[in-house]
Amino acid sequence: MPIHFHTFDSPTAAAAALALDAAAALQAGCAARNQASLVVSGGRSPIAFFNALATQQLPWAQIGVTLADERWVMPDSADSNERLVRAELLQHAAKAAQFVPLKADSAVPDGSLAERWQAVAAMAQPFDFVVLGMGDDAHTASLFPGAIGLAAAMDTSAAPALVSMQPLVAPYARISFNLPALLHSKQIALLIQGSAKREVYERAIANLDVLSAPIGAVLRQHSVPVSVYWSA
Repeated sequence: MPIHFHTFDSPTAAAAALALDAAAALQAGCAARNQASLVVSGGRSPIAFFNALATQQLPWAQIGVTLADERWVMPDSADSNERLVRAELLQHAAKAAQFVPLKADSAVPDGSLAERWQAVAAMAQPFDFVVLGMGDDAHTASLFPGAIGLAAAMDTSAAPALVSMQPLVAPYARISFNLPALLHSKQIALLIQGSAKREVYERAIANLDVLSAPIGAVLRQHSVPVSVYWSA
């Protein structure tokens, strides 16, 4: 399945286009089954997208929103993806959306994986729209090269699930969608910016070793359409 690669002059233009495409997918999901689901990623890159999507006139009360991954920190932490989503996306009309957090009260992610996945799995399935980012090391969600448990998390024969991940260099334990969960979707979008990320993207496509470049497994699969939103 070919990748749809979209080039934009600015991050603002990329965010606006991505917001329109996400809104169209969510609108279609609501029309088809009276509910829709959106999976997003944290970090600085999607903030403009969150802001643009928040103003879209959608049946937000019918839309579930969750994260592809989360740092195992309290939701009021500056490092919490949940905090970011609540502040930047779940505003304006989007306040009515049903947010499903990944962070639970247990001391480590392992004790909450099944319970949190049960909550996520109650959302409209397959997910209508999944928005991913990509790190300089070609990680996506919290599927980091070299992390303990990565091979199992990348196993496409496994069931969609949440997994506990501990990056080798990034701080905090993480809870993350495994690869089958990311691919349990109708559409995947990858939002990236700059020449350095473009080079990482190109290398990941060419690298057959998904354990050293996890995003490559998303880019080279043939079951879910992928659109890339790249800006200079």
